[in-house]
Amino acid sequence: MQPGETVEMQGYNLRFDSLRPFTGPNYTEDQATFILNRVTGKPLGEVVSSKRLYTARQMPTTEAGIRTLGLSQLYVSLGDQTPNGKIVVRIWWKPMVTLIWLGALVMMIGGTVSLLDRRLRIGAPMPRRKPAAEGRAA
Repeated sequence: MQPGETVEMQGYNLRFDSLRPFTGPNYTEDQATFILNRVTGKPLGEVVSSKRLYTARQMPTTEAGIRTLGLSQLYVSLGDQTPNGKIVVRIWWKPMVTLIWLGALVMMIGGTVSLLDRRLRIGAPMPRRKPAAEGRAA
């Protein structure tokens, strides 16, 4: 992609706005800004992604831009530059991914409910049983 190019997906437009260099305390990066709009034109904000190079170890990393939209998430990640000057951009649309947190919440509630029953806890004293009848009637 080049600045100015637009991709349409799931009722949204993602426009590659700009690419600028940035220098941090121990890294240099190319920071890309994407503008997210609905297809109708309503602006939803920016998504910022970057590709970093840590100078001490010459180790490149990618910082993905993430935008949550309802129960879905949009991930934008920068790739390498192609010989013709364009930048590879990977875009993922993950519908319903935030429901993963709902599953963790349900498991937490289930664990709490299981701890409420004292009979099932490890180390909880068992109630004393009644002694068996010593003699049987004949």
